[in-house]
Amino acid sequence: MSKFRVHEIAKKLGMKSADLVAKLEELGYEGKKAVSMLDESEIKEVAAAIREAAVKKDAPVPGGKATLPKTVPSVPPAKSVIQKVPSQAISKTVPVSTKSPSAVSSKTVSTSNPVPVLHKTPVKAVETKAKSSVKTTVAIKVKSTAVKAKSEAKAAAMKSLPKKTVKAAEAEVKQKPEVIEEEVVIEAPKPEVEVKPPVPVIPEGPKPIFKVTEVTTVSELANKLKVPVSELIKKIMSMGMMVTINQKLDKDSITLVAAEFNYDVEFVSIFNEEVKEEEVVDVSKLEWRPPVVTVMGHVDHGKTSLLDAIRETNVTAGEAGGITQHIGAYKVKTPKGEIVFLDTPGHEAFTAMRARGASVTDIVILVVAADDGVMPQTIEAIDHAKAAKVPIIVAMNKMDKPGANPERLKQELSKYDLVPEDWGGKTIFAPVSAKKKEGIENLLAMILLESEMLELKAVKEGMAKGVVLEAKLDKGKGSVTTVLIEKGTLKVGDPFVAGFFYGKVKAMMDDKGNKLAEVIPPTPVEILGSNGVPNAGDTFQVMANEKEARQVSVRRNELQREINIQKQKHISLEGLYTEIQDGKLKDLKIILKGDVQGSIDALTAALEKLGNEKVKVSIIHRGVGNINESDVMLASASNAIVIGFSVSVSQAVIDLARKESVDLKLFRIIYEITDSVKAAMEGLLEPILKEVVIGKAEIKQLIKIPDGFIAGSQVSEGKITRQSLVRIKRGSEVVGQGKITSLRRFKDDVKEVAAGFECGISVDNFKDMQVGDIFEAYIIEKTFAKL
Repeated sequence: MSKFRVHEIAKKLGMKSADLVAKLEELGYEGKKAVSMLDESEIKEVAAAIREAAVKKDAPVPGGKATLPKTVPSVPPAKSVIQKVPSQAISKTVPVSTKSPSAVSSKTVSTSNPVPVLHKTPVKAVETKAKSSVKTTVAIKVKSTAVKAKSEAKAAAMKSLPKKTVKAAEAEVKQKPEVIEEEVVIEAPKPEVEVKPPVPVIPEGPKPIFKVTEVTTVSELANKLKVPVSELIKKIMSMGMMVTINQKLDKDSITLVAAEFNYDVEFVSIFNEEVKEEEVVDVSKLEWRPPVVTVMGHVDHGKTSLLDAIRETNVTAGEAGGITQHIGAYKVKTPKGEIVFLDTPGHEAFTAMRARGASVTDIVILVVAADDGVMPQTIEAIDHAKAAKVPIIVAMNKMDKPGANPERLKQELSKYDLVPEDWGGKTIFAPVSAKKKEGIENLLAMILLESEMLELKAVKEGMAKGVVLEAKLDKGKGSVTTVLIEKGTLKVGDPFVAGFFYGKVKAMMDDKGNKLAEVIPPTPVEILGSNGVPNAGDTFQVMANEKEARQVSVRRNELQREINIQKQKHISLEGLYTEIQDGKLKDLKIILKGDVQGSIDALTAALEKLGNEKVKVSIIHRGVGNINESDVMLASASNAIVIGFSVSVSQAVIDLARKESVDLKLFRIIYEITDSVKAAMEGLLEPILKEVVIGKAEIKQLIKIPDGFIAGSQVSEGKITRQSLVRIKRGSEVVGQGKITSLRRFKDDVKEVAAGFECGISVDNFKDMQVGDIFEAYIIEKTFAKL
């Protein structure tokens, strides 16, 4: 619940803080000061009380419609006012001259040109309480002849009265001005009504939001908050932070300062700050574009096989473990139009990549095996698609299998709000068989039909902009970036920025390897020319020239370094000593190398997810490319392990790792990495110690020896071993414990004695043995802790 200070509320209500504090005391809020905080319910109560008081103050007399203006314009001498007094009112009031007319009741007479009424004493509608219930209305008529005749007759009547009577009447009017004022109800002209501004109300609803990066200077924040820099610095200093105008604030500080000024903060990527704002899109330039479709689903449900059937190419056989290792993007031509497909990996470890795929797509194809039904990764895919607000088309695969049950599958998916159209829902269900290539044409037709409903359009003119789908290092080509162009036209030679890196488009290839001169949206294309490997999901933006692209790249790297510095955890010596003494600081450090950036991102997310309160997983370095000597030396210095995914390692690096005693592991299957890391984490845990009782023996006789006593005993349960520990019990009380130093049978040392046999037992550091005591032998078992 939002809270505001009293002085802030007073400022918004247009009143002094002292007045608001006094009002709070009237309402029962004692002890409040100008700096005190009020929550929303208290603010509403105070605002309602202030509004009620203002309404009472401005309320007109009952039956009235307006108050008289303080300054009344003069009336032309030729015109007068018709006044009629009922018999009931005559006894209380006396007619007065037209210079000081009283209000008299009569039927209202319409007039086209109302004339204002003169009063010596202005009417007060709020301050005096009504003492009479007589309601009167002044009727005004603008007929000069009638008015003149009436005024002459009234003047004659006044002349005929004795002077004493007239004076008495005037005196009575002066003595009772309030009666006349209270009885007067004037229908004044609307332009003369004095309207007071309404009482300000504190706005309810969401706070205003402004966008900043995670590293922002005090000056930049002041511009965002629209406050003077000096005021902002003063506010920050009052919060206990000493800052200067050019000092950078971290994420937490920005959030706290914004809350003080009643703002909410949205932190944006540093990539959105340097690129120029997009121009307003000309609707006339929007053109239809093909849909971008993401294929999702559980492992081994046939996602890649379905794409294989659609593309009529065989890529499944070349993938390790039957799992798609990289995000692929393909454009497929059909008789009715083109479709762009994104192939996301199907393992749980690639949750991050799957979520990113849904964010750049228009339609999600949810592949579900008709014989298996809904599985855990199926539910994850549904959640990601719903979070991205993307329509879902369900492809019921493996319909050729004998165990296929589409009705059961529909029933299971209906629990997740995926109701088929034939059941009255909105979700398209398409039965397919990727193996036999059945139902493919119908699925493509459904995709194009759904895209028509979405009315997908894009601007094909101007500088290109897109999203990085994948990036990798190639020995012969260098950095290869797969980009999905979303707007504009990309040409060979265009300077660009992709994430933290920049470059110039040297060459472009489509998914079939054909070289392209230019690309329009939405086309997936491989680009050569970047000076580094951007992250999957980074924004790809064409710039005006290479110099501008380089400046943006440098600026982003500087900001990222500042963010990394601020995120570094500083620990005190006392805190470090406490953590080491408690044994709580268990950290598994990993150096991760992979073939493509997307795989590294997904592996990082999966490995860090394995960490818990017992063991922390830290990725101290990650990169694209083969494992080299510097990786091994970093691991040696940091006590880390090196993990490579789909990369190679030279013999020299292997020899160096052996020399430095660095654990170096290579994998080609994702889930093998998570299993191996989990085992390494369990090795860092303290073993679980468990006490197991293995036997009991009763002392029958004590045999005196020079060093003490030997207990002649008989084993009653289990066995007694030479390595076991013993507790000596006397009744139910434990009188001693120790380790067996000697176990003999007929003068021979033995390793163990079974139940029913006699033996001699001596125990280290215990001499006070008695006949009838019980030896309880036990051992300590160590088991490895599990995560």
